Amino acid sequence: MKKIFALSIMAWIASIGLLHAQLPAVTLKALNGQSVQTDTLSNNGKPFIIDFFATWCKPCNRELDAIAEVYEDWLEETGVKIYAVSIDQAQNINKVKPLVNNHGWPYEVLLDPNSDLKRALGIQTIPFVLIVDGQGNIVYKHNGYTDGAEEELINKVRELTK
Repeated sequence: MKKIFALSIMAWIASIGLLHAQLPAVTLKALNGQSVQTDTLSNNGKPFIIDFFATWCKPCNRELDAIAEVYEDWLEETGVKIYAVSIDQAQNINKVKPLVNNHGWPYEVLLDPNSDLKRALGIQTIPFVLIVDGQGNIVYKHNGYTDGAEEELINKVRELTK
């Protein structure tokens, strides 16, 4: 019984630790071809959002479109920055930039064609969103998208900027 209790406590502590974990060190590419280390992503001490998507994922595109509609207001109010991370495989990577341009997404877009970051974070499904606080800690995770879910995102960011 003591072993089961101890294991339960350790699992609970580990799950809490995962939420406040730092981003893993993975090298991605920006749309301009420049290498970007994920453990150095930041927003000058302010929170930022990482939104995983794929060109073929309709809910992902709806989510990024919905955020784009209010992003300017979010920036003005909280200073939050958004990184959109494409998990499209190498053979489809050439579809990402046209999609981003077509939708007019104002985000910094990174490419994860081998799903290295996705795998390092244990992400199973997309869309998947992380909020990282000003100290680089992952403080919120959410998968899936329903209309209006972006309000929950900005509310979490507001809590961090108070």
